[in-house]
Amino acid sequence: MKKFINSLDSLLDESLHGFAKAHAEIVRFNPQPPFLTRTLPTRKGKVAIISGGGAGHEPLHSGFVGVGMLDAACPGQIFTSPTPDQMLTAAQTVENGGGVLFIVKNYAGDVMSFEIATEMLNCATATVLVADDVSLPKNHSIGRRGVAGTLIVEKIVGAAAEQGMTLAECKALGDKVAACTASMGLALSSCTVPALGKPTFNLAADEIEMGVGIHGEQGRETIKLSTATDMITPLVAAILEDLQPKKNQPVLLHINGFGATPLLELYLVYDIAAQRLQQQGVSIVRSLVGNYTTSLDMAGCSVTVSLLDESLLALWDAPVHTANLRWGC
Repeated sequence: MKKFINSLDSLLDESLHGFAKAHAEIVRFNPQPPFLTRTLPTRKGKVAIISGGGAGHEPLHSGFVGVGMLDAACPGQIFTSPTPDQMLTAAQTVENGGGVLFIVKNYAGDVMSFEIATEMLNCATATVLVADDVSLPKNHSIGRRGVAGTLIVEKIVGAAAEQGMTLAECKALGDKVAACTASMGLALSSCTVPALGKPTFNLAADEIEMGVGIHGEQGRETIKLSTATDMITPLVAAILEDLQPKKNQPVLLHINGFGATPLLELYLVYDIAAQRLQQQGVSIVRSLVGNYTTSLDMAGCSVTVSLLDESLLALWDAPVHTANLRWGC
């Protein structure tokens, strides 16, 4: 294993210190317990939007703290849920009279930690659960995983809070976006968790993993490597089957890299996915391509589609200024 590491114990802390120094105009880092908040103050009464999860998915979530998106992010150790005291202290720091909305990916540890923090807070709270991974059935025992669609929920709800929507309105909006967003990914290789020191699963040179998770989990099946078109088409088909978009439905198409796939390939994936959507009469009105919800050094990608309407499109287009997503500012 070759990594830029001083020690496993200090890796996350040193990374967060570096991130905050590099983007000091956008974020502040609180070391104990660790969380990041936006540098610029918020207006009185604004709903505070908070998310978090294990490290290793950067820029999710820390890279999306800032104006028009998250007020705070709580990073756990690599692929490990944050602790309730992180969420509690972060919420107490950024709450400004409008209550707190937690945006939570559907993983048992994340859900439990956010629930505990919610019970301990002395302010109005609400939670949006993101479960966009269609590689798992809707009736899965623990529900579908929250993956790259989380970014879309955070952006749209963050814009709504910035514009003055109430906690109840932001909660309803987040639930709406989560319900009309679907994702599925595939891995060309596993990732290597530094503490483990070896790949979390093994693939032969001619194999890929379909429906992979973002924590190095194996997918729903291992299949033979094929052309990009043959590999991406089933992802788009699964998403379309789940969302059932109407003809001329406006959508956002997000192609997300898992950390080790170059943009050269991700834009090829975008072209394939766009063709498949257009063949079904879907209208792609917004796009996002790049490494946004990663899995350390995994090679692979995911496809995410979000159904949009005029109000959601306006919120997506609203100004945002974070380390890793910015426009209109």
